[in-house]
Amino acid sequence: MRDQPFPPRLHAEDPAFEIVNPEGDPEILLLCDHASNAVPEEMGTLGLPPEEFRRHTAYDIGARGATLALAELLDAPAVLSRFSRLVIDPNRGDDDPTLVRKISDGAIIPGNRQADAAEAQRRRMRWMSPYHAAITQRVEAALARGVRPKLLSMHSFTPRMALGPPRPWHVGVLWDHDDGRMALPLMGALAQEPDLVVGDNEPYAGRLKGDTMWRHALQRGLAHVVLEIRQDLIGDAAGERLWAERLAPALRLAVESARLGEA
Repeated sequence: MRDQPFPPRLHAEDPAFEIVNPEGDPEILLLCDHASNAVPEEMGTLGLPPEEFRRHTAYDIGARGATLALAELLDAPAVLSRFSRLVIDPNRGDDDPTLVRKISDGAIIPGNRQADAAEAQRRRMRWMSPYHAAITQRVEAALARGVRPKLLSMHSFTPRMALGPPRPWHVGVLWDHDDGRMALPLMGALAQEPDLVVGDNEPYAGRLKGDTMWRHALQRGLAHVVLEIRQDLIGDAAGERLWAERLAPALRLAVESARLGEA
């Protein structure tokens, strides 16, 4: 058997997204923007050595496995990207300067250096737009059934950026202060666990115009939250499952609280 190429390659016929548990509870929709470190074969390695694709700059380490585990535990459908954020970042607005990154956490991306507006548009249409269209389809299908889906976006964060101090949080709850229907009960539930350090809009802020939650939740008035898990906690399959099991009860409570708020 031949060794599999690294980073993983995407072929012309490959979809930009995957959907798991499509028949799950339509009231919950799990999303994973940075699930993969795969690169279209025509882009090679973007001029980077293989080890760069094992870093957080290429994808959210552990986020895919944690999302799949939560899809099972919550009986929820999930939409996950299949391309590296170094190709194009689906959690950015169309005019965001970091949509196609030239540099990320100290690493220059040679294959993106000459990416102009036309190249960004090509990547957007091939990879980013189909991913968001799949999310839109799931949301609209739920709404057509009279169900207002609660959106949970799964991410992970590096324990330390190249030039920053260690990050103390185990998990971060990211939210827009205009809508705390899921974030506030989620943080309340997590606060009951004394060994957890929970970030309130840490290590990132939850308000970014044009991002995934802005597109699919805020613009429709849907309850939503972004959950960040520290990558050293979910760096293997055991950690992904452990933290999914630990977080699932608090997430169920957050969904139920949002549901009651709509009654």
